[in-house]
Amino acid sequence: MSSFTINRVVLIGNLTRDPELRSLPSGSSVCNFRVACNSTRRDAEGDFQEKPNFFDVSVFGERAENVSRYTRKGRRVAIDGRLDWREWETSDGQKRQTVSVIADTVMFLDSPGERDEGESGDQGPRDEIDQRSASELVGVGAGAEDDGLVF
Repeated sequence: MSSFTINRVVLIGNLTRDPELRSLPSGSSVCNFRVACNSTRRDAEGDFQEKPNFFDVSVFGERAENVSRYTRKGRRVAIDGRLDWREWETSDGQKRQTVSVIADTVMFLDSPGERDEGESGDQGPRDEIDQRSASELVGVGAGAEDDGLVF
């Protein structure tokens, strides 16, 4: 019997809120955000209905800092990662569990100058994205071990 398993997730969606960056006790960074991806289904009358799906995503290290710096609510991203199941017990003794996505790569899909309608004012460091070309940002979440090729 083979013990081979696959745990791979690929998502394309929009951030539902600004990413939250924090430091772990080890000194490494972690960025948490939520992505919305729609699926389409037919209802009982045969009409197509969109159903939103929401996924919690975590990314670590330099990638976490890039996501925090260059994305915000409403931005489109592509995520390649894996599922992670956690279980814990609350203070009142109830068992809880959740499944989230650990991202290995986060690609920014919006062009650098795109902004949400009605958005104005200084966005601080996130405005740096407007100073780069789209080609510089493709695959910005790739790790140092990658050979520089973006597919």
